[in-house]
Amino acid sequence: MKIFLDTADVAEIREYAASGLVDGVTTNPSLAAKTGRDYVESLKEICEVVPGAVSAEVLATDYDGMMKEAAVFTKIAKNIAVKVPLTWDGLKACAALSKQGTMVNVTLCFSPVQAMMAAKAGASFISPFIGRVDDIGEDGMGLIHDIRAIYDNYDFKTEILAASVRHVMHVRESALAGADVATIPTSVFKALLNHPLTDKGLAAFMADAKKGGVVIKG
Repeated sequence: MKIFLDTADVAEIREYAASGLVDGVTTNPSLAAKTGRDYVESLKEICEVVPGAVSAEVLATDYDGMMKEAAVFTKIAKNIAVKVPLTWDGLKACAALSKQGTMVNVTLCFSPVQAMMAAKAGASFISPFIGRVDDIGEDGMGLIHDIRAIYDNYDFKTEILAASVRHVMHVRESALAGADVATIPTSVFKALLNHPLTDKGLAAFMADAKKGGVVIKG
């Protein structure tokens, strides 16, 4: 499963991309607003740091507006994926952009049928919001399972991008459910390697080495 960072903070992206474990980035206006920087300029820097898909979300809600903003985004870099909402105008824009060879991330997906429609429109990525589905008492991970089944039934090539990820278990469950991508905040990314037995085992190894006078000579 690919791992994308869900942030518009260029400094954070540089730091974690250096690990070699970051496959892409998703951004949105809310994340961009937190940085206080020009959105387009930030996207340029992010695309230079991350070779994989970088999702840039439109602000317009009408088809013509989305297409105009998409034209701005696609000039930034080849790895830009234009992010559009799962609305009639959004899917119309998705179909037009995908025919032009532009990657499109269809966001704000909350049902399997919505995901099917996005795939039919040519979406490169579909973003089901598992955390927000859980928030209203429904099954966010069940949504991933259902979309996976539909896509496999009809051989849709759209990648399932698990979004609204809240914790490490969401990442684990998304991988088991067959999501192609999980986009996660940096706080969750940092926690992916955490396990008390890893820390305990490393401490024991180091203590034994020190006690035994073990050294590595060059």
